[in-house]
Amino acid sequence: MKAFTTLTSTAAALTHHGRLMANVDTDMIIPKQFLKTTEREGLSEGLFYELKTKADGSPDPDFVLNKQAYAKAGILIAGENFGCGSSREHAPWALLDQGITCVIAPSFADIFHNNCYKNGILPIQLPFEICEQLAGQAGGANHKFTVDLEHQLITTPDGQEISFEVDPGRKANLLEGLDEIGHTLNAASAIEDFETRRKSAMPWLSAEAS
Repeated sequence: MKAFTTLTSTAAALTHHGRLMANVDTDMIIPKQFLKTTEREGLSEGLFYELKTKADGSPDPDFVLNKQAYAKAGILIAGENFGCGSSREHAPWALLDQGITCVIAPSFADIFHNNCYKNGILPIQLPFEICEQLAGQAGGANHKFTVDLEHQLITTPDGQEISFEVDPGRKANLLEGLDEIGHTLNAASAIEDFETRRKSAMPWLSAEAS
């Protein structure tokens, strides 16, 4: 997967009646009718489908990602419990296909949170009040933010720096562009050495001895 180091991009706030949307579940992120493929490309068509389209299927001009200023946003700001519901990995795939590689929210559902790291998305958890402040700035004339993973800092359009926490192991993997399998493969030589020593010390355990 692609490494995440520093991202400078437009931030789009997912709101409803002026408030950050809470409990956005994975079916809202990508409805079930778009889960018929295991390909990761083209899923942006279904991203937030019920939010971005009207009843007749036409685009809703009021939805943030349908607005020209936010069409290429790489950062999404949302409310509490983002990514709840089913464990569908298509949810982070759809976000990535849209170009969103960072999601900022007060809290995340555990499985979605884990799936983000496995797919190169940085989920940042910040207090609700700060998320509201960021959403307010995202709605201003200048909505460019910078997310620096190495220094764990968000720089807002007005120059304010906000720090965030991230698990050191997951941070290292994102910086190197490694998922859990890639991280394990980095230790392939050590694994092979261990297997060689184990077979020598305990040959009865090896498949060849069976």
